[in-house]
Amino acid sequence: MAHTSPSTSGSALVPVILCGGTGTRLWPLSRATYPKQYWALAGEGQETLLQQTQQRLVGLPGLAAPLLICNEDHRFIVAEQMRQIGVEPAAILLEPIGRNTAPAVAVAALKATAQGEDPLLLVLAADHVIRDGDRFRQAVAAGLAAAEAGQLVTFGIVPTAPETGYGYIEAAQALAGAEAPVPIARFVEKPDRSTAEQFLATGRFTWNSGMFLFKASAILAELERLTPEVVSACRAALEHDSADLDFLRLEREAFAGCPNVAIDVAVMEKTDRGAVLPLEAGWSDVGSWSALWETADQDDAGNVLRGRVISQGARNCYLRSEHRLVVGLGVEDLVVVETDDVVLVAHRDRAQEVKEVVGLLERQGARESKAHRKIYRPWGSYDGITEGDRWQVKKIVVNPGASLSLQMHHHRAEHWVVVQGTALVEKDGQQELVGENQSTYIPLGSRHRLTNPGRIPVEMIEVQSGPYLGEDDIVRFEDRYGRSDQPQAQALAS
Repeated sequence: MAHTSPSTSGSALVPVILCGGTGTRLWPLSRATYPKQYWALAGEGQETLLQQTQQRLVGLPGLAAPLLICNEDHRFIVAEQMRQIGVEPAAILLEPIGRNTAPAVAVAALKATAQGEDPLLLVLAADHVIRDGDRFRQAVAAGLAAAEAGQLVTFGIVPTAPETGYGYIEAAQALAGAEAPVPIARFVEKPDRSTAEQFLATGRFTWNSGMFLFKASAILAELERLTPEVVSACRAALEHDSADLDFLRLEREAFAGCPNVAIDVAVMEKTDRGAVLPLEAGWSDVGSWSALWETADQDDAGNVLRGRVISQGARNCYLRSEHRLVVGLGVEDLVVVETDDVVLVAHRDRAQEVKEVVGLLERQGARESKAHRKIYRPWGSYDGITEGDRWQVKKIVVNPGASLSLQMHHHRAEHWVVVQGTALVEKDGQQELVGENQSTYIPLGSRHRLTNPGRIPVEMIEVQSGPYLGEDDIVRFEDRYGRSDQPQAQALAS
């Protein structure tokens, strides 16, 4: 999927998609190991929020391949989701540690100008919902000329209510009928309700969406002027980056020294180049289950139903099933979300409090605070089915052409039963093909590896037995994905 024609403004338009964040307010679906941007949450289709973010850009003039910036642990999820929609990114940049949006934008601008080019950058979050793609594209097109001229354009969401959960942007003049960006007067932190009502009455305020459009050279110049320490740290992190398959891993020590600051605070609140363009396109940052209910298409009873759900007499509910059947009988104003290991039942008005539950689980050291039962890995996934005192059972899926690391265990033996596909199994230097309904045994201490040489996923049932079954009992000898064999890096890995 290539977009190389020049835009009407003359510069290429490079999407910069920021994939950070854990979205804890959408727990139990969104968790640190698989946050909300990688789930299909908006509409009836199967595209994830990340995929929708990229797909809604199709048709923009001069659209180039995207730059994606993500957490190192999510790199294979991002790459696979781009592959599924036929997009080859210009680069996937890996942040070794979260440092907010100013460093992410700085890294993207430095990368985009590394070969002497100076494209327009369209900075987007990967986890927003925009229901009207046409109006969004029209707004971007309306901002191109101003951005080409050196203005730093942000898209302000036209308020639909005196919302107290968003920051606001005040324009220098009334925005009604504005067809081009208007100079920014100031940014305002989240107001109380009476202040928000006063804002709306003026016609000059919009919600701060966190979406931007500017020339790479323009934002770099303002970053250098206003927060030079951000640029110097990011430049050092890029100069000492390392290639990892199709990824660029920023150098950890240099990037860790970068200030943790948002682009709004670092630049937009201080610059005299800022301009705001009003956007009415059905935008939501999907900040809670109640927000998702509000933005989704509802049935005649006001319900949003996702997955295997039966509703009888339910009203104004969000009911979602990922696995088991969910039945809502005569209930009202509820959020019910079923996953493989958690069922959330909450009143819609209290859905924001889910974040507090996640904090409680984290303090208890509960696995459910961060990870699902199904864990995604660069070679596929595994699902912990059941376990006992000295044994556990997993379902393992290995993608075509993928391979687990060459490894051994000190404390456990494993039985593998293939139920789909054909696996190439290596044990202590010997290889064998194991087909459907066949099995093999991996003794304790054996060097072993499983590869999928076929064209369909290999599915197998793994039975582990031994005195210790922790995932840190892995010694890696070879790994095509460049993963460390340090215990901390191996948690929940294989």
